[in-house]
Amino acid sequence: MHILLKASAAAALLAATAACASRPPPADDTPVTPPPVRETVTETETVRTDPVQQSTITPGSLEDFRVNVGERVYFDLDQYRLDSDDQEILKRQAAWLNAYPNVRVLVAGNADERGTREYNLALGERRASAAKDYLVSLGVSASRIDTVSYGKERPIAGGSNEESWAMNRNAWTQIVSGATS
Repeated sequence: MHILLKASAAAALLAATAACASRPPPADDTPVTPPPVRETVTETETVRTDPVQQSTITPGSLEDFRVNVGERVYFDLDQYRLDSDDQEILKRQAAWLNAYPNVRVLVAGNADERGTREYNLALGERRASAAKDYLVSLGVSASRIDTVSYGKERPIAGGSNEESWAMNRNAWTQIVSGATS
């Protein structure tokens, strides 16, 4: 579905750009026909692509998971409760994981730099476990999901401000094996 939306958006942008271009009409006033749009049927969805811009993302790949599903959920300060946005991302992850049953993942819990090392390791573990438990509740086998807590040791955003801290409070689902190349 996301590929379809991206392709549609790209086609609309291309059409809008073409409409604004100052190009003289064809000499014989024959209407110009755009190239045909193809439909590709995959195991999970039909994707419309135009010949100018085709997706190079392989279904079931690491990039497919990262771009089309989402690999991180974010938490409020000192919290490990999943809000509705987090649940939506985890639902997409579960659907993807259920479509690719050979994939194994590692859910890494992270915290911002505030608090002691021990506190943040424990909070990171609760965040990773919350994400894993939700994925399991959606039908993903617990044996395919490992968890780890990095606490505040692996920030994704540098800086000591609210924006950086908010980025660093997350659970990151990483594919460790089974994805297509």
